[in-house]
Amino acid sequence: MRLALSWLTVLPVRVGEVDARAARRAISLAPLVGLLLGAAVVGLLHVPLPDLVAGFLVVGFLALATRGMHLDGLADTADGLGCYGPPERALAVMKDGGAGPFAVVALIVVLGAEAAAFPTVHWGAVLLALTAGRAAFVLCCLRGVPAARPEGLGALVAGSQPVWAAAAWWAALAAAGFLVHPWHGPLAVALAAALVLLLVRHTRRRFGGITGDVLGAACETATLTVLVVLSL
Repeated sequence: MRLALSWLTVLPVRVGEVDARAARRAISLAPLVGLLLGAAVVGLLHVPLPDLVAGFLVVGFLALATRGMHLDGLADTADGLGCYGPPERALAVMKDGGAGPFAVVALIVVLGAEAAAFPTVHWGAVLLALTAGRAAFVLCCLRGVPAARPEGLGALVAGSQPVWAAAAWWAALAAAGFLVHPWHGPLAVALAAALVLLLVRHTRRRFGGITGDVLGAACETATLTVLVVLSL
């Protein structure tokens, strides 16, 4: 859990040596980090501000609280998927660090939609969305999913999660979604899981596997999906 907090938040949590076993456990506990972030966001949304102002402050807070890691992953993945050429070129574009047009559009759409949706949903939907975003990591790292590079976060965690762990997390999220809304809640969770699995499938075909950037893109995909469905 210390490693999960160290990776996924700005909290000054110190960890010892990071090996494959610790990384596997950190990914499996990542949804709890989402629950923690969700609780902080619920508190922010109780500040009396215009809805859109509150929404943009929330996405700004989340960017700061997570070092912008997931947004960086979203941007890099969008540029990698948008470029032409073999997987090696796509991976080079993602590693470059610059933001191309696909990255800019992805960030504008995702951040704008999240900012508009956060103030309109029930507090339970906020917790559900941010927890689902981190549960997306478990789907990305299912056994059999390879890493696109021999180094980096993707190589450390790829293929580390058993199917039962992913099934348990997403079943729990579906049950929690039912408590938020009997129809929209489970639908939001199911759609988020489906989109993450499609993203993983596409990135395996395009890049040869997952990277740390793909995990960030999956997180934002799942979070936004749950928010949008529950804002209906």
